[in-house]
Amino acid sequence: MRHFDYARAESPQQAVAAHGSDRDAAFLAGGTTLLDLVKLDVMQPQKVIDINGVDLDTIERLDDGRLRIGAMVTNTALARDERVVEDYAVLSQALLAGASTQLRNKATTGGNIMQRVRCPYFRDGVSACNKREPGSGCAAIEGVNRTVHAVLGTSDNCIATHPSDMCVAMAAIGATVEVQGPEGTREIDFGDFHLLPGDTPAREHALEPGELITHVVLDAPIDGGRSAYLKLRDRQSYQFALASSAVIVRMDGNTITDARVAMGGVGTKPWRAPEVEAALKGKTASEALFTDAAKLAFENATAYSQNGYKIPLGQQAIVRNLTDLTAA
Repeated sequence: MRHFDYARAESPQQAVAAHGSDRDAAFLAGGTTLLDLVKLDVMQPQKVIDINGVDLDTIERLDDGRLRIGAMVTNTALARDERVVEDYAVLSQALLAGASTQLRNKATTGGNIMQRVRCPYFRDGVSACNKREPGSGCAAIEGVNRTVHAVLGTSDNCIATHPSDMCVAMAAIGATVEVQGPEGTREIDFGDFHLLPGDTPAREHALEPGELITHVVLDAPIDGGRSAYLKLRDRQSYQFALASSAVIVRMDGNTITDARVAMGGVGTKPWRAPEVEAALKGKTASEALFTDAAKLAFENATAYSQNGYKIPLGQQAIVRNLTDLTAA
């Protein structure tokens, strides 16, 4: 039996103080990832700080139109919030496309952002995995890599995809992550929060030791924008994306005046596609335009032995989403 210390916190400051700079400590929110990985012996925290008593479960509209979401807001509450449904449909749809009702009732906004990869070589505890044991290698590159492995943002050290649907929608919307740490508070642009594997795949995010996510602030919605999340997967429910797209567009007649595009299931982090957005803006909506724009997202893609199909599938996820939204 593996022993660990347990503490409860009632404020972000108390939680951060209890954590300290201990790299073997972990915050416990919904536990939908942490508890799984502890049971598998993949994560071995020496100290667990329970933050369920921390008052971070509210959603508020800011004066500048942005939406500030507490890190402890559950996925269910966020997906069903009227402001999210009305102004950020892409986010509500992404949340409801993920996991099961039971998991969404427990999973939190901050925990969703922090969830670990679903690569079986990471989770089996014995295979070569640079995320779990730096320097050991990446078994997925020459192994089974059909479903939860990326074609964008990969390196010789890791090709695992980021699993979150919610984060893909937030990448398209644009957001800021607010954190509390030993040195005080700071903000991290959502696009910079998740890190590419590069030579250091064990470092997955921009948090420093002891820092706690307290809020996520969504950019103000695009006036007159339409948005949707499209998730393509092996089965309709309880499955991670093979490829997904989060798309926001604003139309003037048949002309696209603004566009935001992000992808999931194909990248090692939630993948924003600014080159696609630039190709769409100011253009007349058409299938030919969408097809050409979608190809731009995968110009630097790298296919592995079993996941090359994700390149055309990812393009289809963008084209289909744009077609449906611009026809509305």
